[in-house]
Amino acid sequence: MLIRQIVLSDNEFNTIRTLVYDLCSIDLHPSKKALVQMRLSNRIRILGLNSFSEYLRWVANDASGKELGAMVDSLTTNLTSFFRERPHFVYLTEKMSSLEVKRVPRLRIWSAGCSSGEEPYSIAMILRDLWSDIDAMDVRILATDISSNMIRLARQGTYSAQKLEKVPFTFRQKYFGKVNTAKDEKYQVKPEVSRLVYFRRHNLTGPWPMKGPFEVIFCRNVMIYFDRVAQQELASRFYNILSPGGVLIVGHSEGLTGLEHSFQYVRPSVYMKRS
Repeated sequence: MLIRQIVLSDNEFNTIRTLVYDLCSIDLHPSKKALVQMRLSNRIRILGLNSFSEYLRWVANDASGKELGAMVDSLTTNLTSFFRERPHFVYLTEKMSSLEVKRVPRLRIWSAGCSSGEEPYSIAMILRDLWSDIDAMDVRILATDISSNMIRLARQGTYSAQKLEKVPFTFRQKYFGKVNTAKDEKYQVKPEVSRLVYFRRHNLTGPWPMKGPFEVIFCRNVMIYFDRVAQQELASRFYNILSPGGVLIVGHSEGLTGLEHSFQYVRPSVYMKRS
């Protein structure tokens, strides 16, 4: 049975562009029109609607805002993996190893745009492996994402064997437990790792309820979806919420080149707040 194609007009695409930008500053380039049509057609079918005009009326009439959130969920790419862009985790290990732990009364790390949780759990495994007495320390990892669905999956902390391929063997042995499901074999992050991480849904371009300061902020492969104005504002907000000497880590495909900022360059995609 052929599935009827639901056509997205230019005017409808521009309306969606405006809705998404106003919500979270994600800039949908005209080249993304086909992707938007494909992904939102699935939402339209799920809701039992027949066209994008009907769908946009549905979004406009949804006072809860849930469907607008579902729209953003459908359009954002959540590509991630454990220890993705490994040099960043090598750097994190070096930086954390250099701290005189007994003189660090409080440590806060933020994984902004955490997707399904692999990044903050990778950070947590590194910290637990470094500090055997971490449970007696005031160490917390804040993990946020705009997608409610990704936050739900991240909190579950359950992954396929394929997802664990980049996790070092010793970490797999120590920090994951096997979970047998009806379909396949999965692995769950152990409580000693998961209790270091606090997951929250958060829109980076909205108000920030967290006060900081943070020693490390990971915001990787997120700013590439923003226009220059939003990138500039985000870099400034990150700088202000970091502690002196704290670092911002962005994706290797990103960088702060072309933005006005006060960060000190450390190495590719790693920037430090001046002390």
